[in-house]
Amino acid sequence: MKALHVAIIMDGNGRWATGRGLPRVAGHRSGADALRRTIEAAPSAGVGALTFYAFSSDNWKRPVEEVGALMRLFEQYLVNEVDECVRKGVRISFIGRRDRLPASVVRLMALSEARTRHNTTLHVRIAIDYSSRDALVEAARQVGPHATREAIAAALPAPDV
Repeated sequence: MKALHVAIIMDGNGRWATGRGLPRVAGHRSGADALRRTIEAAPSAGVGALTFYAFSSDNWKRPVEEVGALMRLFEQYLVNEVDECVRKGVRISFIGRRDRLPASVVRLMALSEARTRHNTTLHVRIAIDYSSRDALVEAARQVGPHATREAIAAALPAPDV
């Protein structure tokens, strides 16, 4: 059986918490717990790659306090989960911009990628500060004014499954 690639948009966690009278960050923590459970269950379900859209470029428009809480949660997740990923053979990689992220987050991302790069049980790709629209615009910019559908497709980053 061929391994599946599943993509998950992590959206609605803040609304979920607010709807239950909880602070939005409680929803984000719950989303991180769901991410952990999904990673644990994926290999036995025939999933070889998971892509989590965790923080879109549009999320920078959220209140500064919420963005800060999300970045701290992301840091905590990487610190607390990488050893387990190493033990379970989970490879971690990231897509998206890194230049707008806190330096501490970028360092942890690089460390996570380095420590897990040879793992093969499951590939977890986390999209952070990612925008598909930005990727399309950049590909079109690279191709130039006489862009064709095929040329833009060739200029887009290839999925690393």
